[in-house]
Amino acid sequence: MTQGLNFGRHGLYLAASLLLGACAVGPDYRQPPAVDTGDGWTLSVNAKDRQIEWVQWWAALGDPVLDRLVADALSSNLNLRQAYARINEARALRDRAAGGYAPVVDTSGSVARRRQSEHGPLPIASIPGLDRNQTIYEIGFDAAWEIDLFGQTGRALESAQARLQAAQADAIDIRISVAAEVARVYLTLRGAQRELAARQASVETLQQTLDLVQKRYELGDVAEADIAINQSRLAVAEAGLPGIQARIRAAALGLGVLLGMPPEHELALINMDAPAIALTALPVGERADILRRRPDIRAAERRLAASTADIGVATAELFPQLSIAAGGGFQSLDSSQLFDSDSTTFSLVPLISWRLFDGGRVRAEIRATEARQQQAALAYEQAVLTALSDAERALSDYLLGLDAVERQQLAVNAARRSYQHAQARFQAGDMALTELLTEERVLREAEHNYAQTHTATAINLVALFKALGGGWDMGLIDSQQ
Repeated sequence: MTQGLNFGRHGLYLAASLLLGACAVGPDYRQPPAVDTGDGWTLSVNAKDRQIEWVQWWAALGDPVLDRLVADALSSNLNLRQAYARINEARALRDRAAGGYAPVVDTSGSVARRRQSEHGPLPIASIPGLDRNQTIYEIGFDAAWEIDLFGQTGRALESAQARLQAAQADAIDIRISVAAEVARVYLTLRGAQRELAARQASVETLQQTLDLVQKRYELGDVAEADIAINQSRLAVAEAGLPGIQARIRAAALGLGVLLGMPPEHELALINMDAPAIALTALPVGERADILRRRPDIRAAERRLAASTADIGVATAELFPQLSIAAGGGFQSLDSSQLFDSDSTTFSLVPLISWRLFDGGRVRAEIRATEARQQQAALAYEQAVLTALSDAERALSDYLLGLDAVERQQLAVNAARRSYQHAQARFQAGDMALTELLTEERVLREAEHNYAQTHTATAINLVALFKALGGGWDMGLIDSQQ
């Protein structure tokens, strides 16, 4: 027994010395080199005029209905809930990798009834007092510990931790996308409602014009053809109403899907009033700020870190693997003596394994992981360039849209004044009907163009918020788990 204990102590000392001298093979991860973001935005912007609460950027649009819809979507959207489930999966895999540092311990107990052969290697018949029929009682444990001699477990943990962080960044990206898509569909709905209101006003005006023409026809001031012209214009305007109503309904149903609810829940939005969306200036910051705010860049960088650690996991297969197996317990032929000191058993076995010949599979796997790491590095660089391009395009679209909205508003104001003067002149008999119709057509086209431009610019504002990476907080992601 003393020799066994001495061997056990020597084995533990050996294992401890090897563990302390362990090294991690494979490349250590380093942050990728900074990507050149250029000298700044290509358009002139004022980056610090106004502070925006980026976590809830949609509040800057000034619509409480939109605020409620986004909040509901962020708690109920099915894509986002799937992303949270993927985080839980990645966290479990990280915990499993961390478990590689701990020994595996199993316990067992048994009662075995056995009969020995009298003609076997053990001469049962010639040993006095030895019964060939035996009952063996046994209870004990077995433990196995793989020493992370070349850092394989550590690299696996690095990889799993980085993939967990990538999954969290993916969830943040989906969160931003869900909020932006809810806002986009909602603005599409509100824009279609404004377009419907403008078209209905046009129909009402055309009806009034037709009534006026019919009265003048009765007085003999206009020809019957003028009535037909106005009837045709009224019919064309009315024919456009169902298409707009269909777009409103489709947008409301789309909101139901984004909110993870049956479609009928959001159809009530069709009859709800809403304030006009505020088209605001944004503190867009510097172009380099995008690299900090965009979660897709964060996800790509974390996947690069994971693939770098994977090289170490694969490389460790080239080296010996050392483990220690230990066991102990009690064994007795008499249950009453099972826990006596003389019934104890113990074993300690150092094990070493080394893949010497495998047909080149390990080195092929190393080359494959190195290729995947190169892919991840290129994907990171692509993510950065895409983010910069997205932000530049979104900023350009929004700023140019603001200019277009301002110009369209001026056009509407001018067309409305001109039409009001034309109505007065027509009623006084100083203007022909064709001229009045021309003035009216210019006004309705201006109103329609303004409504479309305003909606498109509001949607561009949402796209700009998304491109700048606004709308996330890691604490919010953690609270959903």
